[in-house]
Amino acid sequence: MPELPEVETVKRGLNKIVANLNVNRVQIHQPQLRYKFLPSFSKKITKAGKIKKVSRRAKYLIFEFEYLNLLNHLGMTGNWKLKPQSYQLEKHDHIEFTLSNKKRLIYNDPRRFGWLEVIESQDGYFENKKHGPEPLSKAFQHENFYKLLKTKNAPIKSVIMDQKNVLGVGNIYACESLFRSGIRPTRKANKVTKKENELLVKEIKSVLKEAIKAGGSTIKDFKKAGGESGYFQTKLNVYGRKDQACQVCSTQIKNIKITGRSSFYCPNCQQ
Repeated sequence: MPELPEVETVKRGLNKIVANLNVNRVQIHQPQLRYKFLPSFSKKITKAGKIKKVSRRAKYLIFEFEYLNLLNHLGMTGNWKLKPQSYQLEKHDHIEFTLSNKKRLIYNDPRRFGWLEVIESQDGYFENKKHGPEPLSKAFQHENFYKLLKTKNAPIKSVIMDQKNVLGVGNIYACESLFRSGIRPTRKANKVTKKENELLVKEIKSVLKEAIKAGGSTIKDFKKAGGESGYFQTKLNVYGRKDQACQVCSTQIKNIKITGRSSFYCPNCQQ
């Protein structure tokens, strides 16, 4: 599933190809993704004016038109691609926008867990959702996060991945941040020391920034806008490396389940 760095990478790619363009035509080739498209969807998009920009909130993409917003969640396998008029549709090309420059912006999603929804206001949509701060924002500081951890008896990895605590840190980057911080994912959050917490917050930010710079991690189906692949997976220390030697101490990497998610760690480096 695309995580925050992958979604940020797609956002940046989309801004290069859709900003200041109109959608002249909408064609829906698959009426049911995670949710059905409303009958008014196509008309609303073609009447929405120019796309001012594409923004991101957590793992959501937001196409900001002049008169409305289009919310997009990529699900597990969603991706956008820009194609010429001569392009022949491929399997899983579910929706296409013909842009005012005659190019075709196509949403492809093999597993159909992604979705698109027209919303009037971003704040109106998100105000009732209890979200923590964006991890790359100034609001995510170690002082406040430490106070939060002292109230949590759950495993530290679960706390990091809970959107109510911090927004958009998925499984890959939670595993990698904990490794760099020397904290085992099963450690109770309220047992994390103040010094460890300060390092953890720093590493969460660093890992995400590095992943964005590398274009994300190509795990299974992720592709950037335009179809290219990210390469941060070449820098992963623990994620997906079960039974392989730790690159720091040569201890065998372990994998356990925490709240149903695979959690990779080094038994020696992470205490």
